[in-house]
Amino acid sequence: MVSLAIFNSIARELRRIEQAYDVRVLYACESGSRAWGFASHDSDYDVRFIYVHSRDWYLSIEDRRDVIEEPIGENLDLSGWELRKALRLLRKSNPPLLEWLKSPVVYAWDEEFVSEFRQLAEWYYSPARCFQHYLHMAFGNARDYLKQDQVWTKKYLYVLRPLLACRWIEYNLGQVPMLFDELVAGVVEDADVRAAIANLVARKKAGAELDRSPRDPVLGPYIAAELASLEHIQPDEEPAPDPAALNRFFQRHCLRSPQRALACSG
Repeated sequence: MVSLAIFNSIARELRRIEQAYDVRVLYACESGSRAWGFASHDSDYDVRFIYVHSRDWYLSIEDRRDVIEEPIGENLDLSGWELRKALRLLRKSNPPLLEWLKSPVVYAWDEEFVSEFRQLAEWYYSPARCFQHYLHMAFGNARDYLKQDQVWTKKYLYVLRPLLACRWIEYNLGQVPMLFDELVAGVVEDADVRAAIANLVARKKAGAELDRSPRDPVLGPYIAAELASLEHIQPDEEPAPDPAALNRFFQRHCLRSPQRALACSG
């Protein structure tokens, strides 16, 4: 999925970020099409990471930047969230953050941190919040990409993924998986729709030039019908859970040794 040369290059970039920003990278993974399973050979590498500063950084009355974003270059996009920001988002059951933890490509991790963070993700997971996030994304992407007579063919994937995620949650299958094929296998029953999706994914992965074309005669009606159905589902909203466990977790990890502890797989 990712060559050893690319993997090592990204690991070096993460070590550079640790030194340049005086932080510890606790977890780093692939996001986007390479993690979803339908990347073309020239797709970007979308690296997302969680990091922590040393204790003294937090002992300040000033508000400080809680993200690290590196300029996109040579198909590499690096972006990270500071630990306190990540935990605040975890309390809200932030879907992108939950997806990061299921990425099939992990570039760096602190083993103790990742094990505990994944447990917290189970405790703070909210199906209702995730459903609303994916539903909003599905409607927004359909509006932006599929309303014209001629549409960008590959954009069907960016509508289908959140749409199928909504069905996954509705069917009570647990947290939404990262791999698109797993989503399709879990919730799409119609054979024609499965075949149309498989063909689209195969063309995308092969690097075919998926330009504008008339609306797909199978996927177009399927998406319209699914959106109309999902729109009427209103999951019960859960109250925000107690942040006590998140506070203890944050305090423990920001007080750990400031020595960098980047661990990369090979």
